[in-house]
Amino acid sequence: MNEVRVECVTTQGTILVDRGGAEPEAFPIENNVWIVGDDEQVVIIDASHDAGAIAEAVGDRETLGILLTHGHNDHVNAAVELAERLDALIHLHPDDLFLWSETHGDRLPDIELAHAASFMVSGVELTTLHTPGHTPGSVCFAAPSLETVFSGDTLFQGGPGATRWEYSSFPEIIDSIRTRLFPLPGETSVRPGHGAGTTIASEQPALENWLARGW
Repeated sequence: MNEVRVECVTTQGTILVDRGGAEPEAFPIENNVWIVGDDEQVVIIDASHDAGAIAEAVGDRETLGILLTHGHNDHVNAAVELAERLDALIHLHPDDLFLWSETHGDRLPDIELAHAASFMVSGVELTTLHTPGHTPGSVCFAAPSLETVFSGDTLFQGGPGATRWEYSSFPEIIDSIRTRLFPLPGETSVRPGHGAGTTIASEQPALENWLARGW
């Protein structure tokens, strides 16, 4: 049996940030796109900015699915092109369809994600954890046999994801982290949608500080 591995493709793009001016400003951003599998088959977690670079990393392996952690543009903007290149299905939680449509209009994802939905790739199970807060339909994907959770924009090294939008909720993201992520084993590697990784044990002691600061 081929060894299952986790690969990261870092892609670059821009996001629009409204700073109260006449028009939103464009800022550069890097995203982590995760590929989980072996020499024969993979799943892809998020589809950011550069479908060509992601498809090149996949190569001739079979893509069993494109799993999206949430509907923000920088996580889904390459999804449709990537799905066409790799003949793969796109999975998104339905609570984020309103965000998806801002990027892709009437072209819907193929399959709705639900809490506890599981995916098998090369003998490894990934379980969907619904973690609202950053967005209503945010999810993470836990792979216990790899001692890993793919946290999207829910949990980062040093704190929870941003909750500055009207559809976001700081209490919800804290509850999601507390009830869905922190029960995972402490040695679990957290692989986020941006930046460096961390572990569950590294972040657990900071919870009270996050609450006090009101992130």
